[in-house]
Amino acid sequence: MRSTGQSFFNVVETETLALFEHLSFEFLTEFDVFAPTKTGRTREHEPPELMRGFLHCYYKDIYGIRPVARQLHNTVVWLSCGFDSPPSRDAVGRFLTDLEHVVNEVFDRLVEQAARRGLLDLTYCIDSTDVRAMLADQDASKCYDPTDDEYYYGYGCTIVSTGQKIPIAAEFTESKQAPEETAMRVTCDALAVATPIWMVGDSAYDTLNWHDHLLAAGVVPVAPYNARSTDDPKDIEYRVEDRIEQHSEDVQLKQAILDERYNNRTGVERTNDAVKDCGLGHVRARGRVHARTEVFLALCLRLVVAITNYERGNEPGCEKL
Repeated sequence: MRSTGQSFFNVVETETLALFEHLSFEFLTEFDVFAPTKTGRTREHEPPELMRGFLHCYYKDIYGIRPVARQLHNTVVWLSCGFDSPPSRDAVGRFLTDLEHVVNEVFDRLVEQAARRGLLDLTYCIDSTDVRAMLADQDASKCYDPTDDEYYYGYGCTIVSTGQKIPIAAEFTESKQAPEETAMRVTCDALAVATPIWMVGDSAYDTLNWHDHLLAAGVVPVAPYNARSTDDPKDIEYRVEDRIEQHSEDVQLKQAILDERYNNRTGVERTNDAVKDCGLGHVRARGRVHARTEVFLALCLRLVVAITNYERGNEPGCEKL
């Protein structure tokens, strides 16, 4: 017994316990999907404890119902996650199935917690990234990655980020090359959190709808002008130069300022890398629904790590706790 107690004391000092020190997951009990059954039967293990368990496992690169359940049978782990007893594999699987219905809302709640701590800044960046899947996943498909000029098997994810690698809006997509409506939807979700001054994207976001929507919201869009196949290309570097010239006589933007803002776009690439370190890079789940849940859990973990580093006074952008 003494050795178990000593082991628990040691675990109290480990990184993953810090994930739960400053964050409460009690809001999970507000979702109807986690309510008691119609017969009045309550859950043996509550959603907050199971959420902490999954975050611990993802932080340790442990994925899948069986591996997670096995890890949560480690005495010091289930004690540190707040369980009264280790959860069964059925309990772990049932929680993950229920979470699939609300995982994007859970992500939104964590974004709100990051916003309340002042972790968002006045520049948002938008980009799409690849999500690699197992060949056994029949819902995934062969996708093209124009950045690396290569094909891969899997899905995609469009992410808006800000601050120190903080994802604030996202959408799981069929491939990395997402349609314009996805960009518009994710942009609207990001603006619903808070209104920035700048919104930066690469030439894939050189669309009139995206620019005009942002300008109407009081946000300056910064995306390189893409002449595409036009016979009469405009003499501009950024689409916003033309939009402002056409619709405003009072506003002027120096190209040097736009260049400086566009250089911040590397922030979203660093965010993508950080989220991939949290599990987004290669999903182990099979099926689109399960893969989407795993991606959003990775996004949630990235938020939790960022919030925890802030609370503990670590350097901005620090990856470890």
